[in-house]
Amino acid sequence: MLLAACSSAPAPSSTSRYSIQQDRAPGGTINLASIPVVVPEPVSRTMAGNRSPYTVLGKTYRVLPTEDGYSERGVASWYGEKFHGHKTSNGEVFDMYLASAAHKSLPIPSFLRVTNLENNRSIVVRVNDRGPFHGDRLVDLSYAAALKLGYADRGTTRVQLDSIVVSGMQLDRTVTPRRSSNEDSLTIASQPDRFLQVGAFAELSTAREVSDRLRELTDRPVFIRSVNAQAGGVLHRVRVGPVNDPVEIRQITQSVVAANLGSPYTVTE
Repeated sequence: MLLAACSSAPAPSSTSRYSIQQDRAPGGTINLASIPVVVPEPVSRTMAGNRSPYTVLGKTYRVLPTEDGYSERGVASWYGEKFHGHKTSNGEVFDMYLASAAHKSLPIPSFLRVTNLENNRSIVVRVNDRGPFHGDRLVDLSYAAALKLGYADRGTTRVQLDSIVVSGMQLDRTVTPRRSSNEDSLTIASQPDRFLQVGAFAELSTAREVSDRLRELTDRPVFIRSVNAQAGGVLHRVRVGPVNDPVEIRQITQSVVAANLGSPYTVTE
């Protein structure tokens, strides 16, 4: 199976499709504020990039049937200019200035919250590629994502990966015959309310401080949802909403990021 290579692939031969022998960062300075925020949304998948099992460098990998509940810690690397403009595993064009990721087993596309365990920075990325395929690396992030997480100058870092699943509009494809028409009818199921989760905090006081700042940014309700954490203790989730308009979701997300309150993502209740 032909897969797009990422930065952890073997060194190319003289017949490589890549014009650059060794991967590298782009020249010049990149403004972090210019990197678009990834807003998770309901996904539509095809077999592109999702064939399972697949084999690379003599090793066989399997794609997970769902990303729901995925959580893992490991080493993250990044890939950049060498692969910029080339196709990813699902046929999209890799853009090193966008926050994306390559993963060996997550369905494509999917969304991940990536936390740099060395500085606690966190962003959301979109998985649209396969890799990394050597060493003990868990995920390859785009150069832009590595830059925002603060490790682009070092190459690798320890990260926490947590999947983000957005429940969106579903189509009930039960066909109801119409005597007066040859068209099939599709019943659209009601769409659940969507909320923006800004963060989850162990300290209630911190959650309250973030909530107070959020109320200065939006007229939408801001609330704290406390839940028992898997590792013990309580997590206090700070959420905004309901917000069902995609344009408003993006506007609030951009305001939250500009205020250095994190990278929110959509959830349903």
